[in-house]
Amino acid sequence: MKLQFIYDHHHGRAAWEERELYDWITDVFEAPGIKMQPGCTNDIRNHISNEFTAEGWALNVKIDQELRNTVTAIKEDLAFQVQTGNMSRAPYDLLKLEYLAQSKRIKAAAFALPTKFAASKIGSNIANFERVSKELAVFAQVIHVPILLIAFE
Repeated sequence: MKLQFIYDHHHGRAAWEERELYDWITDVFEAPGIKMQPGCTNDIRNHISNEFTAEGWALNVKIDQELRNTVTAIKEDLAFQVQTGNMSRAPYDLLKLEYLAQSKRIKAAAFALPTKFAASKIGSNIANFERVSKELAVFAQVIHVPILLIAFE
């Protein structure tokens, strides 16, 4: 696995740079031992969990105490989400991040997805960076939370 691209939605990159976490968050996706192939999603998620746990992030955080909806990780005023599943989940992930920002629980987020090429190696109809970055551009007036969108393959 390696970092391929980023998309800066509403100055998400600046938010991570201001907290001196931009290099760290992008380095998380430099894991040459993880190959994009069917069944690799557990390896990706385990790697990310280990990296975030080592830095003191809370994992699988509920966005509401009465619902079972979670985001991958939260620390202070930042949230992180990774999506390696069905494309239909990605807009829902964006909605969760926007909800956290509107609720004043976070000020910025990062959202990691495979590239379209990597998604095709993982399976069919897998969420991908190219589609989500286009959707963020279209829905810029709806999704206000600053997001650092990360592409890996």
